[in-house]
Amino acid sequence: MDRFNVKYKGTGFRGYPIGTVAYYGTDRNTAIKAVASIMKKKRDKEPSAMKKWLSEDIINNEKIQKDISAFLKKNKAKSIVITESPIGCIHEEGQDYPVGEDCPFCPFWKGKQ
Repeated sequence: MDRFNVKYKGTGFRGYPIGTVAYYGTDRNTAIKAVASIMKKKRDKEPSAMKKWLSEDIINNEKIQKDISAFLKKNKAKSIVITESPIGCIHEEGQDYPVGEDCPFCPFWKGKQ
């Protein structure tokens, strides 16, 4: 997990549900997409809830940060993991480009995702 530059909010693991917030962008310094999800149980393979946001400066967008917080509270997240910086491009593998390939729209992320 440390390769994603993850920071833990609050007091560490406090049980399930776990809320995650991952940032995506054009490079490691420019976050323009956030994806929050909820994992209700340890053995869950897919999130029980997920929401996405887009903005030119998502980190400093107060409305979006409040929306993310409200999403986590609404879904009763006990533990929260948030990436400190973008972990990949904003495009989605399998939807915007073929699975297993590099994103053709984001040269910065070539070979890094």
